[in-house]
Amino acid sequence: MNTSIVGKQFELTDAIKSYVENAFDALSKYQLDIISARCVLSADEKQGKKGFSVEFALNLARKNTIVIRQKDKDLYAAIDLTVERASKVLRREHDKMTTVKGKADDKAQRQQIGEEAVEGVDEIVPTELELYKPLEIEEALNELKNSDRQFYVFNDIDARMRVIYKRTDGKFGLY
Repeated sequence: MNTSIVGKQFELTDAIKSYVENAFDALSKYQLDIISARCVLSADEKQGKKGFSVEFALNLARKNTIVIRQKDKDLYAAIDLTVERASKVLRREHDKMTTVKGKADDKAQRQQIGEEAVEGVDEIVPTELELYKPLEIEEALNELKNSDRQFYVFNDIDARMRVIYKRTDGKFGLY
């Protein structure tokens, strides 16, 4: 990550530079591809009020640039508030990428599910689906009795999806 620290209307000390660099290092914990980070520190002396303005510009790979501005009377407090706001934005971006919804959008993974089991997930077994005509409940019961399956899913005459299953007491159940 390329970092740039600029001071306007005042001179940057080594302590301020190291404080900002530590702040940038704290933002790397979200494991986002931060290409560059720029911090502009400036002194504000408007209408007799002394204060500081801090601006962070974070360039993320394949994302828009994140710009955060913060003003405070104390320079270190302004930096802390800016880092806090940047952390919140980066955490949201990280959560978007790591949630189940974000993983389901991976086209390669969706295509692979239909062909073979996904790497690391041995429980998914692809099966060929065939279209069946609607069955009477008695026909589905005979189908289940003649197989070694635990349950049988079918569409009944009213086009409702039904499940008939073997119970532990030897009888059958129907949903």
